[in-house]
Amino acid sequence: MKKVMLYALSTCPFCAMAKKYFTSLQIPFDVVDVDLLKDDEKEVIINEVQRISGRRAFPVIVIENDVIVGYDELRVKEAMEK
Repeated sequence: MKKVMLYALSTCPFCAMAKKYFTSLQIPFDVVDVDLLKDDEKEVIINEVQRISGRRAFPVIVIENDVIVGYDELRVKEAMEK
């Protein structure tokens, strides 16, 4: 199984859809709800998200070496099938 990392916001509907998608397909994933982190840790993770994706937008889904900004089910499926 591929390693899946999800950077999300707890209030973001697209982030919730990504969580639901992985959960419904029983795909294990790690998630960080960035807005729930403490200030210093939050800034570190936001900078990491920007480094990985090139912007500060959520969700950011990392599947192995594929980075998907936003919830795009087709791109997620393609990355999982590689």
